[in-house]
Amino acid sequence: MGYCDGKWTPVIIMITINSALGLGNALVKKVLDGGVNHMVIATYRLAISTLFLAPIAFFWERTTRPKLTLNILVQLFFSALVGASLTQYFFLLGLSYTSATIACAFISMSPAVTFVLSLVFRVEKLNMKSKAGMGMVMGTLICIGGALLLTMYKGVPLTKFHKLESHLLTNHNPALKPENWIVGCVLLFAGSSCFGSWMLIQSKVNDKYPCQYSSTVILSFFGTIQCALLSLIKSRDITAWILTDKLDIMTIIYAGAVAQGICTVGTSWCIRKRGPIFTSVFTPVGLVFATLFDFSILLRQICIGSVIGSGIVIFGLYIFLLGKVRQMKEECEKKLPSHFGQEESQDDEHYKKGHHLMVVPMTP
Repeated sequence: MGYCDGKWTPVIIMITINSALGLGNALVKKVLDGGVNHMVIATYRLAISTLFLAPIAFFWERTTRPKLTLNILVQLFFSALVGASLTQYFFLLGLSYTSATIACAFISMSPAVTFVLSLVFRVEKLNMKSKAGMGMVMGTLICIGGALLLTMYKGVPLTKFHKLESHLLTNHNPALKPENWIVGCVLLFAGSSCFGSWMLIQSKVNDKYPCQYSSTVILSFFGTIQCALLSLIKSRDITAWILTDKLDIMTIIYAGAVAQGICTVGTSWCIRKRGPIFTSVFTPVGLVFATLFDFSILLRQICIGSVIGSGIVIFGLYIFLLGKVRQMKEECEKKLPSHFGQEESQDDEHYKKGHHLMVVPMTP
């Protein structure tokens, strides 16, 4: 199906979803700045997501759900450890040291990171002689260059605050300290790497258990337990789990139910309608809205380094996606006309079985 076929529903949904994710990251950043433990946020967020998606998974996949074996459960447990627990640990810790804008920029480069990891583990082959291969490599390198710029260069601020306000922000916000900024970017890259690794792991799990929503619920459930244990290992202060501030409570509910649950369902529907490349194109929308919320809600300074670095990451993402689209076209052209209809029906069947459909259990 073409992208410009007059049907705007998937476009509107993806813009809304990424806007919601941008707002969610900005609000979570504000809660982190208030002193809430990042693993407490991850635990509550995954727990709410589990409760939200469980009824959907139960009714939607009740006739297609295969038998859940011990082997599949073990694989889902380790998949949750990488894709939910470790991803959230690094991402939220990195977010506490940086900003929602930088965090969304690192999320935008997740497809390129996944591509690199797939080459390292020989999951995907690359033909450097083709234009598609060169485009994907070039896009990946540009994304990495943008990430390095985000990490090493902040530059002059493009927005100005009053001296008193700027002094208060500097004293209370660790993200404004250069050393913490670099550490935060390294943690965000580690989170993106864990997320990319999870994509490869979960693609194998989906072969044996092709129920996206049920798989997501199990992953979120395991992730809830794992994040709670990680938090208790670091600190056994029970008062850290008691949230009294209304904004903290509403933010975590929003992050779990809306930014995690509803966005998961909406993204899944759009992938079925238009494919994963289409949904990836809208990732920078979250970056734009995160920047707006960063400035308007958190009163955070926007630096020229963040703008240039984020722009380079987005440019690299689109170069990578164009290369991926070209690769898909080249693979289609290799199909013999006499077998095209048969292979196309097989592709549709693979779609139904979940080989190309990835429902993310935890939005980084």
